[in-house]
Amino acid sequence: MLDDLDRRILRTLQYTPDAAMHEIADRCGLTAAKVTRRLDKLRDAGLYRGQEAVVDWAALGFEVSVSLRITLDKTQARAFDEFHAAARDVPEVTEIQTFLGRVDVRLFVVARDMAHYQMLYRDRILTLPHISDIEALMLVSTLKSDERLPL
Repeated sequence: MLDDLDRRILRTLQYTPDAAMHEIADRCGLTAAKVTRRLDKLRDAGLYRGQEAVVDWAALGFEVSVSLRITLDKTQARAFDEFHAAARDVPEVTEIQTFLGRVDVRLFVVARDMAHYQMLYRDRILTLPHISDIEALMLVSTLKSDERLPL
């Protein structure tokens, strides 16, 4: 599946995602063309999805972060599809996760302050279709946030 060179390339990208292709190649002992070809193969295989910017919401003035655990009304055949489609339209919802178990969906919501969150909750979240139960977990602090894997 992955050989040592692939692991080295992915490890380098995880720890220095903003490195230029020639820097990655130098660190891995390869040419930039070879790194590009290997990344293309990893992307085609679904192992490497690319790079993205990580935005610090708090630095942009979004001081409140809430995780909403939602149980849907499963008596409605289209409950999941209709809920997910509507939740995607709320710009302050930064992530949607689905689960098996009592909780069906978790939404991560950011807001500028508590007044903004209260407005979002009342006007945008509670109006989402097919909610049968909702629990809000207010984020106090993030102790670890890391998607790097030990390659």
